[in-house]
Amino acid sequence: MRNGVTIGQAAAFVGVTVKTVRHYHKLGLVEEPERDSSGYRRYGSAELLRLVQVRTLAAAGVPLAEVGPLLEGDAAEFPAALAGVEQQLTERIDELITRRDTLRRLADGDRALLPDRAVALLERMPGLGFPAGEVAATREGWVLAKALVPEGFDAYLADVEQALDDPEYVTLIQRGAEAATWAPDDPRIDELTTAVVDHYLANPGRMKIVTGLQARTEAATRYELIAHHGEEPGSAASRLLSLVETKLRAAGVALPRPDAR
Repeated sequence: MRNGVTIGQAAAFVGVTVKTVRHYHKLGLVEEPERDSSGYRRYGSAELLRLVQVRTLAAAGVPLAEVGPLLEGDAAEFPAALAGVEQQLTERIDELITRRDTLRRLADGDRALLPDRAVALLERMPGLGFPAGEVAATREGWVLAKALVPEGFDAYLADVEQALDDPEYVTLIQRGAEAATWAPDDPRIDELTTAVVDHYLANPGRMKIVTGLQARTEAATRYELIAHHGEEPGSAASRLLSLVETKLRAAGVALPRPDAR
């Protein structure tokens, strides 16, 4: 032992790999010992102590770029420097916890993209008689709405909660979903348009579902992306929505116009 140990022995004693020791040398964290007369580099107690110090700090989460300054700095400043590293680790831990929670929500489907309030409404819809296709379309629309108009989404959900307690509104929305199977020139579309518009105009609370998701910037573009998501041009559903929007605008309801972009 008087002449020291080889790099392999030093790595084993300290609990790292030879590759790690060489990496520490490359970064200048541990001075590489001189070769002895037989051509081998021998690590003495000073080098082993330095290896232990570097390995301990690195294992505690101190970035290697900061290890050198920590070890070379004033001993009185060492606790403060470690406190700074601890704060960085705490922030990383919080970030990792957030990512973990997101993964758990992903396993629960909708909860990764929508708040619990929205998920509860989606789960309620089948019991009210909404077909699976309408629930799926609503889910997609809400994900888009939350991304494009986040500032108004919570208030929008509150309006939807109230609307689902309105049997007449629920019936009209169900008929709207059924209209997707009609021919574009089906006369029932005009009748349904009138019924929907009359209900909105007579119920300001329901009207907020149409007007609530108004973005502060690029309002027309965002509105069109949300309101017409998944729409097939020329379909009965497309014609129904266009007629409803036209009649509401004619009645003085402020809806963003695509040509206002």
